[in-house]
Amino acid sequence: MKHFARLFAELDSTTSTKAKVEALQRYFSRTPPQDAAWAVYFLAGGKPRQVVKTATLRQLACEAAGIADWLFEECYQAVGDLAETIAYILPLQATESDLGLADWVENRLLPLRGLPESDVAQRVRGYWQELDAQGRFLLVKLVGGGFRVGVSKLLVQRALAAHSGVDAKRIAQRMMGYMDAKVMPSAVKYEALLGDTAGAGADVMDAGQPYPFFLAHQLDTPLEGLDARLGPVGDWQVEWKYDGIRGQIVKRAGQVWLWSRGEELVTERFPEIVALAQPLPDGTVLDGEILVWAADAETAETSSGRPASFALLQQRIGRKTLGKKILADAPVTFMAYDLLERTGEDLRAQPQRVRREQLAQVLAGTLIKISPVEQLASWDAFAALRSESRQRGVEGFMLKRLDAAYGTGRTKADGLWWKWKIEPMTADCVLIYAQAGHGRRASLYTDYTFAVWNRLPRDAEEAAAVVQAIAKRQPAQPEGLQLVAFAKAYSGLTDEEFKRIDSVIRKTTLEKFGPVRSVRPTLVFELGFEGINRSPRHKSGIAVRFPRMLRIRDDKPIHEANTLDDLKALLNL
Repeated sequence: MKHFARLFAELDSTTSTKAKVEALQRYFSRTPPQDAAWAVYFLAGGKPRQVVKTATLRQLACEAAGIADWLFEECYQAVGDLAETIAYILPLQATESDLGLADWVENRLLPLRGLPESDVAQRVRGYWQELDAQGRFLLVKLVGGGFRVGVSKLLVQRALAAHSGVDAKRIAQRMMGYMDAKVMPSAVKYEALLGDTAGAGADVMDAGQPYPFFLAHQLDTPLEGLDARLGPVGDWQVEWKYDGIRGQIVKRAGQVWLWSRGEELVTERFPEIVALAQPLPDGTVLDGEILVWAADAETAETSSGRPASFALLQQRIGRKTLGKKILADAPVTFMAYDLLERTGEDLRAQPQRVRREQLAQVLAGTLIKISPVEQLASWDAFAALRSESRQRGVEGFMLKRLDAAYGTGRTKADGLWWKWKIEPMTADCVLIYAQAGHGRRASLYTDYTFAVWNRLPRDAEEAAAVVQAIAKRQPAQPEGLQLVAFAKAYSGLTDEEFKRIDSVIRKTTLEKFGPVRSVRPTLVFELGFEGINRSPRHKSGIAVRFPRMLRIRDDKPIHEANTLDDLKALLNL
């Protein structure tokens, strides 16, 4: 545990890619396989489940340090990170343990889940006594479900490749599914990642293992610059970009496996797709999108029916039991757009045009949908068609070079894919709550809650009266004008803009609710978001996807901010 804690601190203390890879290499070179197995899991994106409540950790830390909860809260607000705060305030004396990471996770941390509160408290107190400040920090991150570190899966793969001598692309392929929470990391799994590639059977994949996904880059070039940036339209395969769950169908050994881009095995959640894939020949791997199709699920024709909103697909995500109603209300299908393996042969090095031709051959006679390719004479024509995206239930276009191989991750080394998305929906809204950020933003208020008017104010005076009532802590009148919260956002501004808004927030704070401040409504922001849908769980009745701040509207007074009716009008776009 102490070695992994030191690695975590080393990775967190540098922004140098070279230094991070070297630190990882050193760790893997001196760490037993059973500990390295868990390290790879956590570093590459595996999410530890919360096994101790945050409130319990706070209470135990206050007791151990002999301080009141209010003082802990003040420390937390200054530091901005729960684990770091606890590591700072705990007494320094400790008897350091030599137990490895695997022992800690498997025999100590995972068994905490489900224990009585008194047993959890006793064990956590004892564990803190065996760790230094770095170890305590890491322990809280792991048991609290908040583990994050500044390395990508790609860097972990590079370090493993350098350590073992195995090609990084081979490591990436073997790591697919490694972070599946249903299978515990082990020394055997770790050693399989690094095994010798010599020998006829060395490259044979496990039957259900998928390939690493190839990811697209965002295309932000203006229309007038596309010819210079991309060249002739004839060099590209242009498809619609669907808003679903990226997935791979793997058909081998007479069985079907379905994987999400998050490397989660989701076969049991989507039985309709398993049924669609059963007729595929063995040795077939398809890349595509899991979608709820609004109509005509029985036919492979994409011209009839259209993809339903992602909100409907969300009803299927995380469901342990699939009843008849959910299967009827949100029937899923698979939109295939690439063929990665055919009759057991890896096709990823083949050009896009060849893979597309073979995809059409493999899917002929099946009920699996194939992503339609649009063919137009110019980028201007494509831009005009792209403007119809929302009416078609899609997010824009995917552009794939016809000579591109299927790469690994978001790389330009093997080929090139672009996602040419439509402009986001926007709304002008009012800042009403703020919370401090984390990490380097811990001392600034950067996480904001935004509101719109429940109706259009008659004039500036009526809006000002509402602001005055809020400042006096007067309750909103049920039938009167009021601001209704509808979204939270924490990205989109520059560091300088965040500093400026932080200053305003501190000067206009009305009340504090733990880490949250309510502020006098004075600032209007333009918020962008990818989608919008009805949500009975929210007071506004509205939920937006991927909200981000586009700009501060210094030019707009708060009475000109948007209304709930404006947001509801976007539901039909």
